[in-house]
Amino acid sequence: MLVAALLAALLLALGLAAFFAVAAARARRRHDQALGERGWLLERERQQAASGAVAAERARIARELHDIVSHNVSVMVVQAGAAREVLALSPSAVPPDVAAALAAVEGAGRDALKELRHLLGLLAPAADGADAADDDFAPQPGLDGLSRLVDRIAFAGLPVDVFISGDPKPLPAGIDTTAYRIIQEALTNALKHAQAARAEVSVRYTERSLRIEILDSGGPDRPRPPAGTGRGLLGLRQRVTVYGGDFDARRRFGGGFRVRARIPLDAP
Repeated sequence: MLVAALLAALLLALGLAAFFAVAAARARRRHDQALGERGWLLERERQQAASGAVAAERARIARELHDIVSHNVSVMVVQAGAAREVLALSPSAVPPDVAAALAAVEGAGRDALKELRHLLGLLAPAADGADAADDDFAPQPGLDGLSRLVDRIAFAGLPVDVFISGDPKPLPAGIDTTAYRIIQEALTNALKHAQAARAEVSVRYTERSLRIEILDSGGPDRPRPPAGTGRGLLGLRQRVTVYGGDFDARRRFGGGFRVRARIPLDAP
């Protein structure tokens, strides 16, 4: 009887062990499956956020393109119209083809502005689906506004040292705005994410390119986007790529962050 009882107890223990082993294996599989689904959802959300950031940056680039191109075309239209009116004061001294050509230039310029406005509505529609108003297109910033940007950042709590080297020269409007946006985004990130103690901006003009570097000294550990993958950084990388340049953003050894960009000044 004793042997039978011991045998029954042993079988019961083995059965319970097998049951708990199977239950644990099932729980582990469910846990792994849940982690996999969560990781997939997080990756999907990250990709959607990145795509949204790129789309938003494209919309902003489209608006800046409108401002730059429409300004130049508007100047052409005004000049053509003024020249036509001046020539009309002495029509006998001017071949009729000249006045007709100026009128054609003026008309083509006005048509180009209308088409540009229409295309902008397709690339960057307003939230309510309406076309953007002319008042929405304020002059875009450039490196001539760098000192004001630095003053605002310093007032917010981040001292910034600025170094300009090389021979400063007038830049194409798009490159000028892109350079400003790179510095603006890097300093804003340093102020917002890193609480850096200090930052440094270097702008170097060379014969063939514009080189920009922004360094921050870092601060208390806080969540920050992985190097080169922040939403703003994705947009900047796209901007620089448009001009055939190079863009790099990464953490520095010993703390802090570094953003570098090289933008060719000749046509890509």
